[in-house]
Amino acid sequence: MALMVMEFVIARNPDGSSSLPYLVRVPLGGEGIALKVRETWPRTSKVYCHRADDWPDDLEIVERVAVRSCVRRGASIDLVLDRSREHRSQFVFTTARGREVIFWQSARTAKQARPGVTTPTARAAGRVLDILVDSHERYAWKFDQQQATTRRQALPAGDYAVTIDDRIIAAVERKSLPDLVATLTSGKLRYLLADLAALPRAALVVEDRWSSVFKLERVRPSVVAEGLAEAQVRFPTVPIVFCETRLLAQEWTYRYLGAAVSHHHDHMHGDRRVEELSVTTEPHG
Repeated sequence: MALMVMEFVIARNPDGSSSLPYLVRVPLGGEGIALKVRETWPRTSKVYCHRADDWPDDLEIVERVAVRSCVRRGASIDLVLDRSREHRSQFVFTTARGREVIFWQSARTAKQARPGVTTPTARAAGRVLDILVDSHERYAWKFDQQQATTRRQALPAGDYAVTIDDRIIAAVERKSLPDLVATLTSGKLRYLLADLAALPRAALVVEDRWSSVFKLERVRPSVVAEGLAEAQVRFPTVPIVFCETRLLAQEWTYRYLGAAVSHHHDHMHGDRRVEELSVTTEPHG
């Protein structure tokens, strides 16, 4: 039976021999995801979960809660319930002792333990990134202080990019402050951001401080500040990041592209896990 409303449902596990006494149904996918769990909420520690084979119709329901949001992000599912307390939690697909497991955690329990979850920064440092550099980029960054190789190639958007299976998954446009101001005042910035927004992940990084905008002399600082604010509202998926110096802007770009590669792999892994965990129903005849 398909889920008609977005509800998070907790029921008693009818298998009395199981060490996981509850079942939960997460409203993701066509029929939802059914999991066996040890507790009804991750209050003091992360809660171990295991896949449930089905969701019988005659379960003893413990609680039904309306859901504000249920979104999968990479190898995790973020769940927000429609109640004032104990409303935010996350189901994390990770590994423990060499095997894949699922943990249910809240913000409080996530601070106490991170079950094998690696951060994007650690992932970037742990792999050699193959970074494409736009062939039109002058004075390109070399990334010689990072674990990265570079290759020149014409890019449809951005100055630096990473690909998986020959498809660009993230790109970064580099700007000095004078170049950014010229692009904004000429009206080209909107078109540049539109090209970046067409990519799965993109950002614009500036080799200067935000405070330097208000020290401009040849153009009114308020014009630049308003233009950047308008651009960020129009293209919210393309952050404009001020990184103070050329060196810091290069480091930020390296971390951003590394995080994008890690997120892509997590997303693909999450797709497979959600498909495997989705509740299946037998046709009635």
